[in-house]
Amino acid sequence: MSSRKPKLILVYEPEKACFDRLVADGHVPARAAEIASYLAQSTDIAPEFDVLAAACQTRGLSFVPVELDDAASVLAVEGPDTTLVWTLTDGIAYFRGGTAPALARLNGLKALGADDALFALCQDKFRSGAVLGALGLPVPQSGLARDGHWLVEPPASPAGWFVKPNRLGAKIGIWPDSRCNDLGHALELSRRVFAAYRDDVVVQTYVAGRNARASFLGLKPDTGVEALGIAFVDSSGDFQTMADSLALYGDTGEAAKAAGTYAEPVLLPVAASQPGADARIRRIAQNLMTGLGLRDVFSVDFRVEADDSIHLIEFEVSPGLPCFDFRAYCRTQWEMGLADAMAETAASRFGRLAAS
Repeated sequence: MSSRKPKLILVYEPEKACFDRLVADGHVPARAAEIASYLAQSTDIAPEFDVLAAACQTRGLSFVPVELDDAASVLAVEGPDTTLVWTLTDGIAYFRGGTAPALARLNGLKALGADDALFALCQDKFRSGAVLGALGLPVPQSGLARDGHWLVEPPASPAGWFVKPNRLGAKIGIWPDSRCNDLGHALELSRRVFAAYRDDVVVQTYVAGRNARASFLGLKPDTGVEALGIAFVDSSGDFQTMADSLALYGDTGEAAKAAGTYAEPVLLPVAASQPGADARIRRIAQNLMTGLGLRDVFSVDFRVEADDSIHLIEFEVSPGLPCFDFRAYCRTQWEMGLADAMAETAASRFGRLAAS
C-alpha cells in the first residue's frame, strides 16, 4: 500500500438537498418533506462525525464525510490503494445515493458493501421480489399498479393484500388502511400514492406473523451469518405506518423526543422464543449472500409465523446505521457503539488490502 494514510470516505445525501431537488421538480413541499425523510439517517449521523473521526484516528485511519453532490469531484482525485468508500444512503429515483458505489468503481476505488447493481435492485420492490422469487426464496407474490390501473394483476389472496409504494422506503406512503381486503381499494390506494408521490404500488399478498429484522455488519472480511442479529420488531400494530416512522427519525423524531411522544418498537431476539425460525432466517441470509451478493452491511425484513414459517419481505443494502435497531445490533453483537463498529470494519478492510 501507499505511504499515504488510509482514508474512509462516507458518502451521504442530506435531507435538505433531496427536498430542494424534489420541490424544484414540482413536488408539493409537504410531500417532498415526507419523501426526503427517508434520508433522516444523514441528519441523525451528522452530529457524530467528530466521534467517527476519533474512532478512525485511533485505528490509523482518516475519516471524511462527503455530501453526495460533491462525491464525483472528491472521489476523482483519491488514491485506489488508500481509499475506502462507504455509501450511507441509497437510491436510484427519488434518492440518488446509489450513484456513490458506481462512482467508486468508476474511479477504481474500493467500496464497502454490495455492488452498485444491488443498490438499484433493492429500491424497486417489484423487480426485487421477482429476482428473490427466482432464487427460490419465500417472497409473497405481488401485483403492480399505477394510478388506478393494473400493470401486473396480483394473485388471489384469501387473507387480503398489503399495498406499498414501489420505490419509496421508510414507510412513506403506508397508511393505516394499506392492508385491504378488496382489489378496488388497492387501486384506490395506488391513485393516492401516485397523486402524492408519483410512484407505482406493489400489491403484495398479505402474510401473517410478527415483523422481524436481520441486521448484519461484517466487522471482519470473513464474517458470516453467525454474526446476524435477528430480532422481532414489536410495535403497537400489525405494521408500521409513515406516521410511526416519522416519529422515530430525523428532526421529527427529535421533536417527538422533546414532546415525550417518542416510542421505539421493542426488539426481542427471535432465537429466544423461536430458534427454528432463527435458523431458517440464517439459511435464507446465506442464500442472499451467496446467490445475490449481499455483503459487509445489510438488513433483511421478514414476517415470522408461530409455526416458524418465514416470509421474506425485502432487503436493504444501506440500512439506517444511526437508527435504534442497528445501534442495538452493534451493542449486542459486537459490544461496540456505532462509531467504533464502523471504524473497526473499515480498518479490517484496510488490513486485508495491506496483506494482499
